[in-house]
Amino acid sequence: MEWIFDSEIWMAFLTLSALEIVLGIDNLIFISILSNKLPAEKQARARFVGLALALLFRIGLLFSISWIMSLTKDLFTVAGYGISGRDIILLAGGLFLLYKSVKEIHENVEEKEEERPKAAKKALSFGAVIFQIVLIDIVFSLDSVITAVGMSNNLPVMIAAVVVSIIIMMVSASSLANFVQKHPTIKVLALAFLLMIGVALIAEGLDFHIPKGYIYFSMAFAVFVEFINIRTGSRRKAA
Repeated sequence: MEWIFDSEIWMAFLTLSALEIVLGIDNLIFISILSNKLPAEKQARARFVGLALALLFRIGLLFSISWIMSLTKDLFTVAGYGISGRDIILLAGGLFLLYKSVKEIHENVEEKEEERPKAAKKALSFGAVIFQIVLIDIVFSLDSVITAVGMSNNLPVMIAAVVVSIIIMMVSASSLANFVQKHPTIKVLALAFLLMIGVALIAEGLDFHIPKGYIYFSMAFAVFVEFINIRTGSRRKAA
């Protein structure tokens, strides 16, 4: 029980929990957008299953730390660049995010109004949505776990931080999904975020590190500007 009074453990737990929540925003946005393509009665279940799988992946990876660290070793070289298992996963995840983001943006922006009712009927199956969530869960979980391992060597602390972050995301998932669904411009903005994150993952896979602080600051600034636009539009309608 000595850990209860250990300030270093608590500081590591709080810091890592906050970081895991921030890193999980990408995953949560993707899950929210995909779940909104299901019938209303299945959306909450899809979000829960998606986040529960993310939790299982992350805990499983934490128990395989030695294997995770081996993924950072170069497997082969291409044009003088070393390619590791982690790089391959990040490249594949980044390309998948680019594909999904561009496809979703095209459906939301380029479709003609008369085509939208037809498109709405083509709802994805529950299994198809969960499969896509699993694919991207693996990528985001890998990034999350490598970050956790780099910050702490205390496995219980890392697991506790991951569990807390996922629980917080589960609580906020419905609100985020409903907000994104209610405001089409926010949905396009969220898809643009995923597009940017996909580019960042590809860059990371090619050993070009983009500080995440820049990415999250640009996201926060864009959301702030969009909130102003929404607020202004609401006042105009009220007037």
